Amino acid sequence: MIKIGLMGCGVVASYGHIPVITASKEFELTAIYEPDPSRTESLQLTYNVQVYTNAEAFFRADFEVVVITSPAPCHYDNVMCAARYGKHVLCEKPLATNEREAAEMIAVMEQNGLLLFTAFDYRFSSAAQTIKRIVKDGLIGKVRSLRLSYIWNLHGKYINSEDQPNMRRSIRMLEGGPMVDCGVHQIDLARWWLDSEVTSYRSEGAWVDEYEAPDHMYLHMKHANRAHTMVEISYSYCFTAKEPVSHFTYHLIGTEGIVYYNREAKIFEMRNSTGTTLFPFAKEKNFPGMYEAFAKALESGSPKDVPTGTDGLIATRIARTATEDLIGRRSMPERSLTAINDPMLQNQNQS
Repeated sequence: MIKIGLMGCGVVASYGHIPVITASKEFELTAIYEPDPSRTESLQLTYNVQVYTNAEAFFRADFEVVVITSPAPCHYDNVMCAARYGKHVLCEKPLATNEREAAEMIAVMEQNGLLLFTAFDYRFSSAAQTIKRIVKDGLIGKVRSLRLSYIWNLHGKYINSEDQPNMRRSIRMLEGGPMVDCGVHQIDLARWWLDSEVTSYRSEGAWVDEYEAPDHMYLHMKHANRAHTMVEISYSYCFTAKEPVSHFTYHLIGTEGIVYYNREAKIFEMRNSTGTTLFPFAKEKNFPGMYEAFAKALESGSPKDVPTGTDGLIATRIARTATEDLIGRRSMPERSLTAINDPMLQNQNQS
C-alpha cells in the first residue's frame, strides 16, 4: 500500500480525491493537513486519520506521497515543503499561479529525485480516452479544428439570497477567472489529444460581472500540426438566473469526420464516411482512473499516462498570460485599442 498525506480538505477533496483513495487497494490515507482548527475533530471522525493544523508536523507523518488539493495560491509553498521532506506530489489544477512558480516547483522536485504530477483528471474519462484513440488511429482523418466549451455559473453569484455572496465563485474569480481555474483542463486535453504543442494563441473575453478578470472568455490556439483549438469558458452563464443551465461540449473536426460530445444531452458520437458510431456516454471526470494510473506511475518511477508538472506549467502559462493580456487590453484607452487593430492607423503612426 502506498501511504498518502492530503493537503487541504475542501470540496474537490471531499467529492473526488478522498473517496477514491479510501476505496483503493493501492493507497492508504494516513494524514490530512487542514489549517482550520475548527475542522480538526469532524475530519478525524469522518476519515479516521490524524489531522494536522501545522504543516511541518504533517510532513513528518508516515506517508510517501502528498496529494495537494489546497487553494491554488498555496500550491507553490506546499510543493516546496513536499520536496524538502522527500514526498512525491500529485497537485490539483492549476499547478501554480504563474509560470515562474510552476518552473521552480518542477526544478526543485527534479533536483530531489521526486515525481510531480498535475491532477488533470479529464484525461482519464473513458470519453477522453476514446477520443485519444480516434485521433491517434486517424478515424476522422487529420484533426483540423477543436472547439471545447464549458459555460456555467460556478454555482451562481449568490447563495440562497442576494445578501449572501457565493465565496467559492468569488475566490476563483479573484485567483484569475475561469480560464486559469477551469480552462487549463481543456488546454491540456487539446495538447494531449493532438499530441501537438501550442505554437501561438490569442484571447477575447467579456466582463459580465465586476471582477478584474473576464468571467466569459475565448482562447484561440494554433498547434504545431496546424490544427486550431477554440476554448470557451464562462463563470457568468446563468450566474444570476433562477433556473441555471450549463453546457459542456467537445467538437473535433477532421478531414474525414467529426467527434461530438455533449454532457447535458449525454451524446457521444463519431460521424465519418463509414457511418455514425455511438459511444457509451461517460462524464468528463474520472478520479478512479487517474489514481489507477498514478499508482502505476509511482511503481514504475515514470509518468506514463499521468500529466506531469510540465503539462501543468504549459496550461498555466497559456491560461494566465491569455487572461492577463485581456485585462491589459481592457485598461487601454479606446483610441489606442483602435490603433492596434486598424492597419491604416498603424501606418499613419509609423509615418
